[in-house]
Amino acid sequence: MKIEKIKPIPKYIQKKIKLYDDQLKTAPFGRTRFYAYFTKNDGELVKVTVAVREYKKQWYCKPVVVHGIHSDRCFGKDIKFTFIAGYTVGWHEQGLSKYQDWYESKDWGWSSDDSFDPYAPIVNRDYILQHFPEYKYSAVDRYTGIHVFKYLRLYEKFPQIEYLTKLGLHNIAMSTQILQLCGKDKKFCKWLAKNRQDIVLSDYYVSSIIKAYKTGKPIYEINNFAKRKIKFDHADQMDNVKALVKNEVGKFLDYIEKQNTNFYSYRDYLNACEYLGIDMTEDKNRYPHDFKRWHDIRIDEYRSAQALKDEQERKEFYEKFAAVASKYLGLEYDKKSVYIAIIAQKPSDLSREGELLHHCVGRMGYDQKFAREESLIFFIRMKDEPEKPLVTVEYSLKNKKVLQCYGDHDSKPDDCVMEFVNKKWLPYANRKLKQLAANRKGDFTMTNYFRITAYHPEQNISVIMDSYGKFEKLWQFSAYMVQKGFKVLAVGNDETFFDGNIAKETEVEPNKIILRAYTTGKPTIANDKVEVNGKFYTPNN
Repeated sequence: MKIEKIKPIPKYIQKKIKLYDDQLKTAPFGRTRFYAYFTKNDGELVKVTVAVREYKKQWYCKPVVVHGIHSDRCFGKDIKFTFIAGYTVGWHEQGLSKYQDWYESKDWGWSSDDSFDPYAPIVNRDYILQHFPEYKYSAVDRYTGIHVFKYLRLYEKFPQIEYLTKLGLHNIAMSTQILQLCGKDKKFCKWLAKNRQDIVLSDYYVSSIIKAYKTGKPIYEINNFAKRKIKFDHADQMDNVKALVKNEVGKFLDYIEKQNTNFYSYRDYLNACEYLGIDMTEDKNRYPHDFKRWHDIRIDEYRSAQALKDEQERKEFYEKFAAVASKYLGLEYDKKSVYIAIIAQKPSDLSREGELLHHCVGRMGYDQKFAREESLIFFIRMKDEPEKPLVTVEYSLKNKKVLQCYGDHDSKPDDCVMEFVNKKWLPYANRKLKQLAANRKGDFTMTNYFRITAYHPEQNISVIMDSYGKFEKLWQFSAYMVQKGFKVLAVGNDETFFDGNIAKETEVEPNKIILRAYTTGKPTIANDKVEVNGKFYTPNN
């Protein structure tokens, strides 16, 4: 292929392109579209890619890229590629734009052969067999894709591609692995012909086809295992499970299928066992004969162990849970649908949901993940039955996707529910999450530091209390103390008192007030010094 032998588009080809364009319209009106045709250049088969466009009721057509079947570079003109915009064509020479862009030129430039190859329907496929007899037996006329050069280059290296194409095995005919094995092993070709119908009708992995041939096992069985393994490899938050079964993945996947369970239920079971200190090196624990029964037993044991936590810790946790629920309340969905999505408001909501739907959302630490903002739990309900559990969804805040979606007894929801979750609620929730993040950037965090000394007449106690981030105004802090039955004796912010022996807190606590000192009786206030049980500071009012 020589650059000086690139010719204008033949008139009959231009007519064909116009006819194709009128029929296909591969891009909207006014946008650039691409088509291609075969011709010769210095005796070499070449593919010319053509750009077309309408402008003010006029139709324009021009060549922009030329590829040669045996050339290691292509020629281009008035075309550029960016990862954002894709292929862009300049039309200054045709008078469609006022200014000439940097990539536009009257001369052809060059690039590597694998560059500048936009999707372009071919208008004269019959040209190859009419003018290049060396491809007479290539079966290229039966190839229906647009990567004709790739097909012919493979044919030149692997003539057996013609055999596969004639068998109708288009889905694997261009696999180098398949072609290499066909060239080495004629028995494999016969095996492909024998299993032709199964391969044509199924979307098997190439690796599964080859493995089935070598092992004699059914293709669907091997492919099913491969799919399950890929699904397992890409499953989120499964690190401990993958570490446990890394040397016996096949056994694990077979076990999961036999027990009619899923990866996430097993993860929950493993988490419970690890929390309880159960030896998972033993097969009886790693693969219990009745998974459902032992899953529920371990979960209950885990739940009981968790219930022994300190009451104060539980109270603080409940407050944190409620704060997270309030923060993401905007992700709830109650639009035009028979379904609604409701966020869990408290840990007991998860327990109730799990008990009524017979799954473990109320156990297994989902409340902890919720409070840590790792994942949120939403309840999918019928709009006319908002109190009746239907489907539970675990939503990843990090990945912005649904991690789990199960109904009663870990059942897969019907298509209507899944369409609502994936097509309506999930896009809506992701948009709301994005808006929430954007709004948060414009928010300010209250970092006002206040200190109050107060006395409770009924209880006969005195306290020194700090607030760092909970209240915006000092009067709000004072009103809060008065509401609790205290009389406020001294107030100030961090600019109106000296620390004394009470060092100020360094971390913002937006949801707490901080007890700094406590004693029975009234505080000591003398010589501008406030003292409670040996703790003192100096107001500077």
